[in-house]
Amino acid sequence: MLPKPLLYILFLLVSFGAKASFILLPMDETTQQNHLKAYGITYWCLDKNYKASWLLNYRGGSFLLPDATEIRKECQIRGVSFEILSDGEEAAILNEISSPSQNMETVILEKAPKIAVYTPKGKHPWDDAVTLVLTYAEIPFTPIYDEEVLNDQLLLYDWLHLHHEDFTGQYGKFYGAYKNAPWYLEQKATSEALATQLGYSKVSQEKGAVAKKIRDFVVGGGFMFAMCSATDSFDIALAADGVDICEAMFDGDASEANYQSKLNYGNSFAFKNFTLERKPEQYEFSDIDMTQKRRIPMEKDYFTLMEFSAKWDPIPSMLCQNHTQLVKGFMGQTTAFDPEFIKSNVLILGTCELNGEARYIHGEKGKGMFTFYSGHDPEDFQHQVGDPATVLDLHPNSPGYRLILNNVLFPAAKKKKQKT
Repeated sequence: MLPKPLLYILFLLVSFGAKASFILLPMDETTQQNHLKAYGITYWCLDKNYKASWLLNYRGGSFLLPDATEIRKECQIRGVSFEILSDGEEAAILNEISSPSQNMETVILEKAPKIAVYTPKGKHPWDDAVTLVLTYAEIPFTPIYDEEVLNDQLLLYDWLHLHHEDFTGQYGKFYGAYKNAPWYLEQKATSEALATQLGYSKVSQEKGAVAKKIRDFVVGGGFMFAMCSATDSFDIALAADGVDICEAMFDGDASEANYQSKLNYGNSFAFKNFTLERKPEQYEFSDIDMTQKRRIPMEKDYFTLMEFSAKWDPIPSMLCQNHTQLVKGFMGQTTAFDPEFIKSNVLILGTCELNGEARYIHGEKGKGMFTFYSGHDPEDFQHQVGDPATVLDLHPNSPGYRLILNNVLFPAAKKKKQKT
């Protein structure tokens, strides 16, 4: 028989083990009442130096957090569903996930990434789905623009978002429909003044310099997430480095002769062999985009998330975590990517079964990574200039917005070497 002091210590240890508990944020379709804010809770925990795990493919990609009174309270305040697990229940879940027969994996989240959103001053939140969902999920971010980028302030951040931007100096190709609109004229004048202030004679040159700084940020180990026209216009700006592709109404002089043949596709991140749209009146940058090629009615417009091995390919698995594999399609200036022009080393994460177009792609550049997500607003099928903001309280379980937030938390993960 053990001495009394040892029995007392053993009793304390057993009691402590029995009381040890965890918080599970379930992310399946039926249990979680607010998927989007669940990401915000997880970010908040990381920011407060709590440990967190992402349970890939377990109940829709659930989050495992330590049990603490303030975490429970925060979940209640934000309307996030949570479950309390005993030490034994947590061990059973992790054991199930680790089984070779299960396509699941536990990924440790190490720290809250520092987030920058590339956006001009005075831009409305509803002009950018990422700004909108970050605000809704209560995930802090810092707005930055050309001056900060050119002054190397990207070094302060882990994750950078680009949205409805034009890095080619053609003012979003809005000329045909909006050349006389006050907002367009103001945007053009403001852009020209900023370029001059920063020491460039043309907006296209200044935006090209910004694109190259962003490229360097990724190559150096940063994470970049782009949506809508920021995706193809960014790659076009890199491919057209040193080549004048802008017509006179954009930069005051004619474009360079035979500029198409002078593009360097080796400079671009995701796209190759594309042909630029020469007409300044055409609301299109190139044939990368599928907007004019597709004939898909709204009621049939969905794309399917690819399934990856969580244990062998945790990176694409993280990016595709959702409570459904079928996501509603949505349009934008860049609605979808023609797979013919996607580089072979870029991973396609989401495709439309009806025409094979790519909606969601991911790749590596240098030490960093990038994700391109086509379309403008996951809960607004065809967003028009001047349309009201999307109210995310009406879409707290949006699969399309979840993909954005997967990318926000992705840099927090302790990285494992991708096998594919």
